[in-house]
Amino acid sequence: MTPIISISGLEKSYASGFRALDTVSLDIERGEIFALLGPNGAGKTTLISIVCGIVNASGGTVSVDGHDIVRDYRAARSMIGLVPQELHTDAFESVRATVAFSRGLFGRPPNPAFVEKLLRDLSLWDKRDTKIKELSGGMKRRVMIAKALSHEPQILFLDEPTAGVDVELRRDMWELVGRLRDSGVTIILTTHYIEEAEEMADRVGVISRGKLILVESKNELMKKLGRKELTLNLVEPLTALPAELSDWQLEIEDGGRQLRYRFDARAERTGIPSLLARMRDLGIGFTDLNTSQSSLEDIFVSLVSERDAA
Repeated sequence: MTPIISISGLEKSYASGFRALDTVSLDIERGEIFALLGPNGAGKTTLISIVCGIVNASGGTVSVDGHDIVRDYRAARSMIGLVPQELHTDAFESVRATVAFSRGLFGRPPNPAFVEKLLRDLSLWDKRDTKIKELSGGMKRRVMIAKALSHEPQILFLDEPTAGVDVELRRDMWELVGRLRDSGVTIILTTHYIEEAEEMADRVGVISRGKLILVESKNELMKKLGRKELTLNLVEPLTALPAELSDWQLEIEDGGRQLRYRFDARAERTGIPSLLARMRDLGIGFTDLNTSQSSLEDIFVSLVSERDAA
């Protein structure tokens, strides 16, 4: 299947010499949720801004459903909805008028029924005649989402969409994202709330210092890079790790009352049976044990740290 967005060798440099993007290549598949993760200043917003036609690239190409974003800007941009980080909208217009006007900007015919459904989905219908300036920050964020969806785009960019918003909006928004994906809309999001990417995304891209350092299916990423931890709650606290346990990478925690062992779950031998046998021989008893998998956040921090150290 042809990707709905194809990015090839994308670069962005500024007169100061700062290189915001360094030969980024990426294909986004139709109908997927793609999460772009990276620390502040990594290039996430620059990448989105170029695809949406807000910033000019220094090199490389981008096509949206076969439309080059430079040569065929109008066709490419009409397919995209963007929810930016910053709140920019006409403070003196009503909610309904703002969303309806945004729809018209893309040449879509008036559709009061669609606008009403959109406002209801975002819990804005009761505020439909309220001026934007009178809304709370969370409500303004909802309006930005409604504006982005007003022309029924096939692609939706969400740039840090839930940063600083209330829990209710976050829940409503992810429910809406799920419904949009079910209807065939392709969604690309950047987020600092990595648990959202872990829950929602089909694929994950990690960007650091302008370079795309990894693109992977979320599940495959967890399989390849995720490590497991075994935690043992001890009967008697340890003041030091016995020399007989030095073959295992163990850490003493919680004042000596816990032992933590990190291991690769994919390895042929995890070392757990021999560890438990050695502890039994040494008379080190435990009351409980549990294992946990590395989270996407653990993996993300590890990848960026490795990149920065290189």
